[in-house]
Amino acid sequence: MNADDRLPVTAAGAEGIPTASTPLFAQRNFAALWWGQLISMLGDRFTYLALLGLLASHTGQFREDRSSLLLSLLANVMLAPVLLFAPFTGAWLDRVNLRRVLLISDFMRAVVVVLIPITYQATQHTGPVFILVFLLFFCNVFFLPAKSAMTPEIVPTHQLMAANALLSGAGIAATGAGMLAGGWVVDHWGWTTALWIDAVTYLISVGTLALIRYHPVERPAMVQRITVRSYLVEVGEGWALLTRSATVRLGMLALGAVWLGGSFLHVAGNQHIQRAASVPGMERVGVLMCVLAIGSGVGTWWMNAHGRRLRPALLLGIGLVLAGVGVGAVAVSTRFAVFALAGFMIGLSIAPVFVLSETLLQLGVELSQRGRVFSARDFLMRLLFMVGVALAGAVTRQSDTRAALLAAASLIAAIGLITMATGRNVSVALAQAPPTNEPRPR
Repeated sequence: MNADDRLPVTAAGAEGIPTASTPLFAQRNFAALWWGQLISMLGDRFTYLALLGLLASHTGQFREDRSSLLLSLLANVMLAPVLLFAPFTGAWLDRVNLRRVLLISDFMRAVVVVLIPITYQATQHTGPVFILVFLLFFCNVFFLPAKSAMTPEIVPTHQLMAANALLSGAGIAATGAGMLAGGWVVDHWGWTTALWIDAVTYLISVGTLALIRYHPVERPAMVQRITVRSYLVEVGEGWALLTRSATVRLGMLALGAVWLGGSFLHVAGNQHIQRAASVPGMERVGVLMCVLAIGSGVGTWWMNAHGRRLRPALLLGIGLVLAGVGVGAVAVSTRFAVFALAGFMIGLSIAPVFVLSETLLQLGVELSQRGRVFSARDFLMRLLFMVGVALAGAVTRQSDTRAALLAAASLIAAIGLITMATGRNVSVALAQAPPTNEPRPR
């Protein structure tokens, strides 16, 4: 094992971090972050279904030829802010108060979401809507890496895996409830109402995040004088970690497979499900996403209770192979019951990827470099998603949705096998990581 692959831990004694084994939900900072994330992500699911509902009504329930083009364009607009700005925001995040970033980002997201239905109703055109979606996801460029980078500063290191599992569980619960309720709201009350609900959830999240008592640990980057050259050097240092650390590489590889699968499901999966339905609508998508969330919840619970006994690379690899099987089952069927069973299996299988990849990246880098690494993660995952969306759209137009989904299933399973074959050294390093807040000798 290289020295760079040792797993550094959170600096001891940071103000606001409990030093005793206080239950996570009894810790004010973590509880505020968890509830804020649960409520905010609940609204996010409403927004996704609302945007699909907008495009569905604009294209005759995706029956027009331009449907796959608009779905691909929506995905690209959602990803473009990350691709344009994420490579450069991480170094800035390593210099600022992360809690303040979260508060401003959520407030701005509430404003933008309110403007989407107002703009569409005034123009009856998707162009202005795509501009607002771009601004919405521009806020995510700052929010998501800031949240991931701040978590190890408000949670003791020996509770970090459990904290990530609970945060992942919040996302799963939000997906289940949000997709189920959101699909019903879009079909019965309209996609406009769903967006108004999302705006309210962002404002509630602002109030919850304001309860966090956060005093950032002083980093060298925060006190050094910044120049254009030194800033670019800091950016480059963050990107270098992606190739230098085997721990980071493992987390990125597994996470990339999930994003790749998601890109194909966004384009080919949505069309496959709607075309197989006797009565198309967002409720079917909502129910399937709820089932997927239930599977993810079971997988996250098992991961936190029993999964630590297994090597991370083995867990990640087996999960991806099974997820590939689930996507393949969706591809070869038109029955809703099969879609539901496959969704549960996919959710169950990918749950360890989200928990372990987050922990691998948090423990695999130093405190002063986390913002850069998580911004690089967001950039690469969205880039992969964009490439996957383009491939899925091309395969779907040239062949059909079944061929696109089978291609995705094969790629996910292949990456799972590669993960098991290449991650053995990282598994040993994780198993030896000390459950303490004391810095590891280097």
